[in-house]
Amino acid sequence: MEHFPVISLENLNGVERKTILEQIEDACQNWGFFELVSHGIPHDLLDTVGRLTKEHYRKCMELRFKEVVASKGLEAIQAEVKDMDWESTFFLRHLPDSNISEIPDLSEEYRKAMKEFAQKLEKLAEELLDLLCENLGLEKGYLKKAFYGSRGPNFGTKVANYPACPRPELVKGLRAHTDAGGIILLLQDDKISGLQLLKDGLWVDVPPMRHSIVVNLGDQLEVITNGKYKSVEHRVIARIDGTRMSIASFYSPASDAVIYPAPALLDKEAQEIDKVYPKFVFEDYMRLYATLKFQPKEPRFEAMKGVMNSF
Repeated sequence: MEHFPVISLENLNGVERKTILEQIEDACQNWGFFELVSHGIPHDLLDTVGRLTKEHYRKCMELRFKEVVASKGLEAIQAEVKDMDWESTFFLRHLPDSNISEIPDLSEEYRKAMKEFAQKLEKLAEELLDLLCENLGLEKGYLKKAFYGSRGPNFGTKVANYPACPRPELVKGLRAHTDAGGIILLLQDDKISGLQLLKDGLWVDVPPMRHSIVVNLGDQLEVITNGKYKSVEHRVIARIDGTRMSIASFYSPASDAVIYPAPALLDKEAQEIDKVYPKFVFEDYMRLYATLKFQPKEPRFEAMKGVMNSF
């Protein structure tokens, strides 16, 4: 845990810029995850979003979750459950069109806070993509442009709560997977842990830290960087000792964006030995991902090579 990359952006535009960029590069190459502090999102906004999310769960979702658990007989589970996750979720869409006003049961205060939060996260995601461009030697704006498609990027938030589980050894909060999209920004519970990533064959905890934003890379950044950066398998373990909050925002390509390795990152050797990632429309990848989310990513990339000929 003490080695998990925690990066401060406080002096990004000062004398520490080179060091911060090096820390981000190391995290992207060797972890696929890092935790940001001094990221520019006001702490009082993070506190408000966290408080309202927990209140909304207790008021509108907790009873529903308990009824689902009871209806499936999961309170008395004795064998490992491999086809479901111990989580209670809802989804918000921000770009290209917001659906926040359409989600039932949200208080006006919660809607307003989530809109403001999403705007701040969108700005941070785009700033981070440009820092990745700088590290990769790509022109500023390259990654945002790669995600743009005809209507701009997709950006949405999965609001999740992982309730206390009577048999955490038999069910996962969220099964192991890589994320399909671009760059993911997570506000997680600062007291109850549970998020783990797979590194060097071992599951490593992502440490809870107040007012931090956890960042991880999705499959599309692995494709665009031709494997220089990797999306990393991660999971949420169920806990017996309380409900864990998780607000994950996904900044991803437009449905019709064509994704392929940046030509500037393809060396001759990779091309000669056919180590070039596929070219595809993001929507096609998502269709495949929907059925294979909890399986290894490599067969997904291989399957997408079959559609390359259509370009």
